[in-house]
Amino acid sequence: MNNNDHAHERYDVAILGAGMAGGMLGAVLARNGVKVLLIDAGTHPRFAVGESTIPYTSAMTRIVAERYQVPEIEHLASFRGIQDKVSAMSGRKQNFGFVYHREGLPQNPQEINQLVVPEWQRTESHLFRQDTDAYLFHLAVRYGATALLATRITGIETGTDGVLLRSEAGAEYRAEYLVDGSGFRSPVADAFDLRENPTRARHHSRTLFTHMVGVTPYDDAPSAAAHKQPSPWHHGTLHHVFDGGWLWVIPFDNHDGAISPLCSVGLTLDERVFPKDGGQSPQQEFDAFLARFPQIAEQFTNARAVRPWVSTGRLQYSSSSTVGERYCLTAHAAGFIDALYSRGLTNTVEVVNSLAWRLIEAARTGDWSTENFAYIDDLQQGLYDVHDDLVYSSFVGFGHYDLWNAVTRVWEATSIMPTMTVERAYRAFMDNRDEQVFKDLENRTTPGLPDPVGADIHALLTLTRTTCQAVEAGGLEPAEAAALLFEELDKAAFLPEPFALGDPDNTCFEATPDLLGQALQWGRTKAPEHIARLFG
Repeated sequence: MNNNDHAHERYDVAILGAGMAGGMLGAVLARNGVKVLLIDAGTHPRFAVGESTIPYTSAMTRIVAERYQVPEIEHLASFRGIQDKVSAMSGRKQNFGFVYHREGLPQNPQEINQLVVPEWQRTESHLFRQDTDAYLFHLAVRYGATALLATRITGIETGTDGVLLRSEAGAEYRAEYLVDGSGFRSPVADAFDLRENPTRARHHSRTLFTHMVGVTPYDDAPSAAAHKQPSPWHHGTLHHVFDGGWLWVIPFDNHDGAISPLCSVGLTLDERVFPKDGGQSPQQEFDAFLARFPQIAEQFTNARAVRPWVSTGRLQYSSSSTVGERYCLTAHAAGFIDALYSRGLTNTVEVVNSLAWRLIEAARTGDWSTENFAYIDDLQQGLYDVHDDLVYSSFVGFGHYDLWNAVTRVWEATSIMPTMTVERAYRAFMDNRDEQVFKDLENRTTPGLPDPVGADIHALLTLTRTTCQAVEAGGLEPAEAAALLFEELDKAAFLPEPFALGDPDNTCFEATPDLLGQALQWGRTKAPEHIARLFG
């Protein structure tokens, strides 16, 4: 069947983009009886970044797999499942590691931070995206989605009678609803002029990235010899942070039985502080950066890129609306902030979870009213703003270790408490199989953050952002800002006391069984009522 043959079909949902978002959503919809057309301008396999999972990502992935009865998606929720069923080329993630550097000075071994993913609980993953994306794409096709690769859409019309798409080759395709999960060059955003110009994002950054071989584990570098972190740096995602940016090191060769020699490496810079030099190649810019930070360079003595570098302009973009008549933008079609904190995949899976049941219901009832999808816009705009606040504040913090140390605790709060919330919902669903459990997760006081912790975290994030704005404007000293944030963290009633997120010296957080036992006791005896139910 050639592409023109599909012009005689009418689909329930057409999806633009066959990456993680499009493949997962396509599989879920097709599995549940929705007639899906999955279109992509490219083909599989293909290179992609956004390679690091976090516990919230995995919890949401399990929810999607169970809620929509697609067991193959659950493999993506665990390191073992990915290794055995999806991609043996992927790596392990046992921690988020942060090493602070000052240009021209030796790295201070006290200026490190780490959030450990407890191995006794789970192991997160470094995804080899060309494999995971292809896996989800083929899963969608296996469940009945019609796939059109190497098909570029250049014309879009939507209205009360549905969607009409025109390809570059002149073929036409019809559907009841359109989901754009493509990316920055979103055809839907272009067609309906949805991009905010300028973007509302406060954060500024650009990036250059590649895959390398020969990267030395940082644990073996001389500058790491004095570090006392609980988990080896090479067992997780390592962030070298410095005034004006950060560098990621995401190894795929960091576990027993690893078959991949690859390591994902990316340098992210505030483009206002480090403007792009058109006279330099990305490799030359990377080498010049390493010359300024010789202790970071220790990891790259024998490293070499094995694929062309990608070098971007400013990364941040946003949309005035992500939902309209018969269409929705998702994932990176809706907006992007930065790879810091690995929230891209999390946001993708969260939107798939909330969008899928609406599309399934609309396909059954024929009601595609825009108001039925309004929550998706609120959710995506909220997720965007939460990430912007976090990363903006972090980049301000990169200029002063004490402030950065405080901001990392705010990030830990936004990571730990929402994860507890969705994991509790998953356990409740597994006990009673009541769909309402997941719909109740959408009753949010603050878009982008789940109740019952959303309002508390939103207040903490707002304080953090405004405090960092004062620092950036020169109205507050970084040390004073750090003290203010630590004070707020220390007295925050919604944060478990045993976690000691307000203690500046507690730079490495590891949820040992003993610590979680103390937190459980706190939750049952001292937590505020709205938080106590997370520990019930």
